[in-house]
Amino acid sequence: MNLAGIRGVIFDFDGTLAPNLDLPLMRQQVVALTQATGVPAAVFADRYIIEIIDAATRWLQQNNKRHSDDYHQRAHALITNFELDAASRIEPFPEVRGLLSLLQANDVRTAVVTRNCEQAVRNTFPDIDQHLDLLLARDNVVHYKPDPRHLVQALQGLGTAADESLMVGDGSMDMQLGATLGLTCVGVLTGSSSTEALQQAGAHLVLEHVRELGPLFSAAIRQAG
Repeated sequence: MNLAGIRGVIFDFDGTLAPNLDLPLMRQQVVALTQATGVPAAVFADRYIIEIIDAATRWLQQNNKRHSDDYHQRAHALITNFELDAASRIEPFPEVRGLLSLLQANDVRTAVVTRNCEQAVRNTFPDIDQHLDLLLARDNVVHYKPDPRHLVQALQGLGTAADESLMVGDGSMDMQLGATLGLTCVGVLTGSSSTEALQQAGAHLVLEHVRELGPLFSAAIRQAG
């Protein structure tokens, strides 16, 4: 892949720049709370974690309003505490700071778009502002992945067009979203998705690890020079 002309790189966080959260366990806990509140399973089946909470809250507002606010607060507290607990035990992959410094040194702007909360990201990566131009966590935006407006906001913040930007992530959601908006999509295998799943979702390139972007950018820089 020729990275000449790339001016912006948008990264997912968990599973891409740092070890992944145990999302199946988090979902299991949210489902248990939701069912204990009396929400029928059909209301939230096959949804992502935050979308389970949103769907259950809407159902409670219509069917058991006095419990809707309490459920919403407890569910969001559950996932935030889960994220913060994980953040206390992990740190970015060792090569991440070097990669981001390389991009900065060559005027490639960088962003993180994540469904994780901002404090958990900052606890995992305390010096992230020194290495990154823009962080858009769940609590920094109104519309978050898989809503394309999360990525659109990142592109606008970086001041880069989709056709001169990369979307780098470990999940099919990231690849689908990037491909929909016309970004070049790079999947990494440090999360939970296989090469085949990432390719089927729209990845133009799949790497074992995000560190492999460094040599690709270095080659493009040498070629341009």
